[in-house]
Amino acid sequence: MKLAHRIAGALTLGAALLAGTVQAQDIVIGYNADQSGTGVAELGIAGRWGFEAAIEDINRAGGLLGRKVVGVIRDDLGTPPKSIQNMTELIDNEKVVGVIGPANSGNALAWLHIPQQRKIPVVVPIATATDITTRYVKEPQNYLFRVSMVDREQMALLGAYAVKASKNQKIAIIADSTGYGQAGIKDATEVLALHNIKPVAVEKFGPKDTDITSQLTKIKAAGADTVIIYAIADGAANVVKSMEKINYLPTTLGTWGNLSSLFYRMTGPKLSEHIIMAASTTEDSNARAKELGQRVRKNFPTMTTFACAAQSYDSTILLAAAIKLAGSTDGEKVAAALEKVTGVEGVIKTYNTPFTKDKHEGLAVEDFYLAKWKQDGTVVRFEDEITKSLKPADLKK
Repeated sequence: MKLAHRIAGALTLGAALLAGTVQAQDIVIGYNADQSGTGVAELGIAGRWGFEAAIEDINRAGGLLGRKVVGVIRDDLGTPPKSIQNMTELIDNEKVVGVIGPANSGNALAWLHIPQQRKIPVVVPIATATDITTRYVKEPQNYLFRVSMVDREQMALLGAYAVKASKNQKIAIIADSTGYGQAGIKDATEVLALHNIKPVAVEKFGPKDTDITSQLTKIKAAGADTVIIYAIADGAANVVKSMEKINYLPTTLGTWGNLSSLFYRMTGPKLSEHIIMAASTTEDSNARAKELGQRVRKNFPTMTTFACAAQSYDSTILLAAAIKLAGSTDGEKVAAALEKVTGVEGVIKTYNTPFTKDKHEGLAVEDFYLAKWKQDGTVVRFEDEITKSLKPADLKK
């Protein structure tokens, strides 16, 4: 049996068991993310274990409003139709008071209207599309929140590093031809423009392309000594492998999706070290991160996408803090309370009023840093003279 099928079966059983334990008085929170369908599934699985760890801790501390908290898991298979179906079932059948998810930005953008109309708060722990939290910002109450790495914000960090890393100020961008990749090109181009730099080349490749030497040959001919890749793990891996084919290994930067072990497996131990990635946290960042990493690895020994577990944990803790502050599970009251919670100790940081009426992003570029793969298959924080020299003014958005 294929790994994806085994995972899907286990998750379906787990979801059924969780749902079966729900009592009328319980507070139910849903988790809806890809856990078996696409290259993003590993991120969704890590997020699921972080979500469940948070619920364990909430119940260990006495639950919420004197009631037990129960998590209901749904695998959206990485497809918008399934994700929409899951959201509808969670709200209508499971009577959730809030949802954590998804992993895929396209799925979130497909169903944002559902929780917004039904007044169910959602905290997005993985998906990064910039407009997820802004679509309904002008509504009396916006029900979409996020604790993840926003595309534009992580590009601000990658762009700042690229500008200082490039010795000739010749920076290129290469991205897949999906909506995700093309939005990344837009963000990267605009961020570099803030530094008065125009990319010397902008190239695209299909999400199923494995040989990208033609595009890279053009980038190399343009003289770029620094390249920003905007693609999920398998696409970025194919870019780096193609770089090796033409003996062209410039300073290479990528988004946090490359934390997936898929990148490491495709490139191999030595070549995996070549990419520098944006990250919100790593297991070596603080004591709470280390402790969560050890807990999650009991269920997911091969996890590399720890940031997803940490972000899901913090998303769930923040939602719980809002329910406690509101003194209610009413969606409108909980969403309003999310804009007021403060002093919430998470894994990534202590959240002091992370959300406001106009800003529903729990993390910002100031919270991010860079990470790299080690040859042993672990991900660690990356620091060099450039990262040490970066100042707030460099992180232009």
